[in-house]
Amino acid sequence: MNKTDISGVQYFHKVVDCQYACPAHTPVPEYIRLIAERRYTEAYMVNWRSNVFPGILGRVCDRPCEPACRRGRVEEQPVAICRLKRVTADYKDEITGLLPKIPTQKNGRHIALIGAGPASLTVARDLLPLGYEITLFDRDPKAGGMMRSQIPAFRLPVEVLDEETDLVLNMGLNCCFGVEMTSLASLLEQPFDAIFVGTGAPKGKDMRIPGRDEADEWVHIGIDWLAGVSFGHIDSIGKKVLVLGGGNTAMDCCRTAKRLGGEDVKVVVRSTFEAMKASPWEKEDAAAEGVEIICEHTPREFVLEDGKLKGVLFDEVKSVYDSRGQRELVPSGKTLMLECDAVLCAVGQDNAFPWIERDLGIEFNRWDLPKLNKLSLQSTLPRVFFGGDAAFGPKNIITAVAHGHQAAISIDLYCQGEDPAVRPGSDYQLVSQKMGIHEWSYQSAIDHGARKAVPHLDWQQAVAQLSAEVELGYDERLALQEAHRCLNCDVQTVFEEARCIECSACEDICPMDCINFVDNGPDEQVKAALRVPELNPEQALYVSGALKTGQIMVKDEDVCLHCGLCAERCPTGAWDMQKFSIDNLEAVIK
Repeated sequence: MNKTDISGVQYFHKVVDCQYACPAHTPVPEYIRLIAERRYTEAYMVNWRSNVFPGILGRVCDRPCEPACRRGRVEEQPVAICRLKRVTADYKDEITGLLPKIPTQKNGRHIALIGAGPASLTVARDLLPLGYEITLFDRDPKAGGMMRSQIPAFRLPVEVLDEETDLVLNMGLNCCFGVEMTSLASLLEQPFDAIFVGTGAPKGKDMRIPGRDEADEWVHIGIDWLAGVSFGHIDSIGKKVLVLGGGNTAMDCCRTAKRLGGEDVKVVVRSTFEAMKASPWEKEDAAAEGVEIICEHTPREFVLEDGKLKGVLFDEVKSVYDSRGQRELVPSGKTLMLECDAVLCAVGQDNAFPWIERDLGIEFNRWDLPKLNKLSLQSTLPRVFFGGDAAFGPKNIITAVAHGHQAAISIDLYCQGEDPAVRPGSDYQLVSQKMGIHEWSYQSAIDHGARKAVPHLDWQQAVAQLSAEVELGYDERLALQEAHRCLNCDVQTVFEEARCIECSACEDICPMDCINFVDNGPDEQVKAALRVPELNPEQALYVSGALKTGQIMVKDEDVCLHCGLCAERCPTGAWDMQKFSIDNLEAVIK
């Protein structure tokens, strides 16, 4: 087995599972440590540099970091990373003086951003400090994109949204709100050096089944209906409401309907409950508000009586999976009739580019998505870049932010006459945390407390108000308790074979039995000799060079708790705990 190569940034980056899983690579353990020290403003700025919207994402992020959390491997629940992010926003001090300075002398380059969602705002945040002039176009009257139009105020208060979008707008953007983009060709005629398209996936899918046209008055496209509520155009709905679809948009629709007068609100989805695309916590909150979720039924037709919608007829189905994991919906032969006054279709979203002429040189694939270089996000028309949902279809806010960082690098390289696909490098630092023989500059003790529940507004009170925020967030006591559950995965166990005397003290004290001294040989032979079998081949083994006896040290990074006991016990200092940090974080986003 070969010695581990730790010369590049990727090895230790991947060991910090939460940061690696975050599309924007937010330094999660770093900001959680700052929270534990009550340094909330610093923790907010660590977030702001990476994910741009800590208060927003601390409420509505899809949380890809949490399934990757190392705590979830040793206990049932991961650290509440997302809700701790919100803590930094709730408890921060004034940050205006900490924001990057915008040069008054511009660099002569002018960039157009189409769409004021998270991707475009991230591009602006990254390019404005470099001296770019930026003009932003959006059809809506305010910034935020889908964060404003599709996420209800009871999940994301308008004040929080305004505060964090304004941080970017106030950096010196030229804003053109209320401007519907109708022609990319006309924009290309203007003296913009590059154009970024961040228009999202604005077209909601319809349910084209028998009776749809006749029932049009009572059937609404979910994202359009949510936007109507958000901008004050819709303030009521019928008593009996059916929501078709099983994603987070469906959960937002059903919960909003409860607040606008829906007394009997049901969600009908064709998958099983477990296979629904909605986040588990969104399903839990909907159920807590009295929403019934009916699974494994697919709509057959809209039923009308005397020219008015009576309900929807469904076929019961069963999900059958083949050897490749492909699902097929097999009808059981049974049907279900559900009466309703209104139907909200939340069965998916599509991109829509009717304003992009097809003779400009931008090529599209069979899904009507632009053909892009996945690294640079550059289209086949070199000065046009895409990001967020507009690039590869619907994802989430944090992915849009990552695309914004990625595109900003590409646009900067393009404007300098360089190849946007040749990315800048990134190095890393490892700094020892040793303060004494048994003392570290980070909290190394393992807290065995369970995950702290986030307090909620009383459910009856919540559904009575459209804009009352349901999640109340952690108070300081709960925040500090939850922060101490973090295992500090960015503090790495670094091994120097030249110092090792092979006394096995580290092997003996390791609580996870993840350190092994074994004879070297073929990979499978070495893995077979480990005291605990390698359970996750996606995570690396840390392998030393040959020791004095000819053996090698092998540590399974997947189960290591980063507790530092090996370094405390080692009599020669062969082990050390060293904090890992990336010098140019944006450059590792790919």
